Amino acid sequence: MVTDSRGQAGRLVAALRDAVAAAAGELAGRCTRDGRVSATLLDDHQSLAYDVASAASAVTAAEALAAHAAEGDGRAADLALVFAGDVVADVRGRFSGREHLLGLDAQVFADVAAELAASRDPALLEAVGSEVLATGEAAPRGLSDELEMVRQTFRRFAEERVMPVAEEVHRNDEDIPESVIAGLAELGCFALSIPEEYGGFSDGGPDELLNMVLVTEELSRGSLGVAGSLITRPEIIGTAILKGGTEEQKARWLPRIASGERMCAVAVTEPDVGSDVAGVKLTATRDGDDWVLDGVKTWCTFAGRAEYLLVLARTDPDRSAGHRGLSLFVVEKEAFAGHAWRAEQDGGGVIDARAIPTLGYRGMHSFEVSFDGWRVPADAVIGGDDGLGRGFYLQMQAFANARLQTAARAQGVMQAALEEAVTYAGQRHVFGAPLGTYGLTRVKVARMAARLAACRALATEVARKLARGDDDAALVASQVKQLACRVAEEVTREAQQLHGGYGYAEEYPVSRLFVDARVLSIFEGADEVLALKVIARSLLEGVRPTPVERS
Repeated sequence: MVTDSRGQAGRLVAALRDAVAAAAGELAGRCTRDGRVSATLLDDHQSLAYDVASAASAVTAAEALAAHAAEGDGRAADLALVFAGDVVADVRGRFSGREHLLGLDAQVFADVAAELAASRDPALLEAVGSEVLATGEAAPRGLSDELEMVRQTFRRFAEERVMPVAEEVHRNDEDIPESVIAGLAELGCFALSIPEEYGGFSDGGPDELLNMVLVTEELSRGSLGVAGSLITRPEIIGTAILKGGTEEQKARWLPRIASGERMCAVAVTEPDVGSDVAGVKLTATRDGDDWVLDGVKTWCTFAGRAEYLLVLARTDPDRSAGHRGLSLFVVEKEAFAGHAWRAEQDGGGVIDARAIPTLGYRGMHSFEVSFDGWRVPADAVIGGDDGLGRGFYLQMQAFANARLQTAARAQGVMQAALEEAVTYAGQRHVFGAPLGTYGLTRVKVARMAARLAACRALATEVARKLARGDDDAALVASQVKQLACRVAEEVTREAQQLHGGYGYAEEYPVSRLFVDARVLSIFEGADEVLALKVIARSLLEGVRPTPVERS
């Protein structure tokens, strides 16, 4: 079958880009007041804003995959065409019946009807699926020799040290084996984004964050709960210290994080405060040379084993100060095993914690942590006195890298699910023939591979943007996180479905992958919050508003 996949994918992407830009301009016209995007007006149009933001994330990935295909082989081009066609179908569904609210013609994609038909041609989809079934890979990676060596090193570690314990840790909700943590420390896993002067491997090169993406994906392919998320917390706390810490703090904390001597956890979310970080209530009160912490944090993943807790606290008692009254603390504690722990200080300070039972993402354990009169020295504030009131900003800067890292976790889960689907499709016979010989199986596998390939292409682009400090880096980091985590659910669901009844059995890893994927759209910025508060707002601020008559 001969197709102009590159050209067709490019034309679909161009049509998508124009449609989303027009919709964003129209929405900006509805949500702009006195020349600025109004949070109130944006909230009045949440449904439209969510769909425009979600469409924009997918289109950005389609652009990245199309660009990658321009440099790759025909298989990459076919995947780009398949993904672009699926994005058109998704965007049409989101905008259908509401085109007039978004400044679009009802036949918005009429000019690319032929390209859309080609992208959804069963013959193309089945051909792509057949290639994926033969290789178990979405597409060639196109990595340099150095990056490929990094990927293979951590793939071997995942296969030899992580996969053998993944099912046991998941089913019994056990702690992560210390052998895994020690092995990753020996490989320098926790030093990837820490500068060389502080004991890390970061040299400021363009691909240093891509190293982190590759390592994270391979470890998550082994197990999200056992290994894939171990880098996240050092990434967040390390970035916050680098951005806002004093030189003394950097020299004190970063080498211990880089070496793996100190494990890390992040305490930001509270029982009544999720993604609305500015609403944090846990207080830090100055008392002589100490700060005294009082309040409750929840969903503090890995807080038991961690020796460093990154705690966002309210240091300004005037709550009207909002996010300007927040500061970041590095709270040191001893490591605890198990599902509950209690730390006590001589002066009466206490930290009590219990693990929250979860349906997946086990091994890390997510805790509710209560601080009661817990004292920390004044220099536990990142930045010292100059860091007071800067906690919100430092936390947000740290989350940009963490969102990319979470997208990489999603990609690792997708890769594992794709491999499980490919293996099962080759082994399972249905009505006298291997499952993989059926057209629908091949079509499902093709779409799984296209989604994974698109997320990888965008993650590579985001890693380089963040390393360069591009103006739009935070936006695209949110976009890749939103998209990858959502499609990870779709990919793992399809892999489970291809297993039939066995996909529902715990003895098959695909059931673990399915429940693990579900958490990805919730943490590090919930899907809806990213779409409305970060992506939509950034898009609307970056386009010329279309004048809209308001009744």
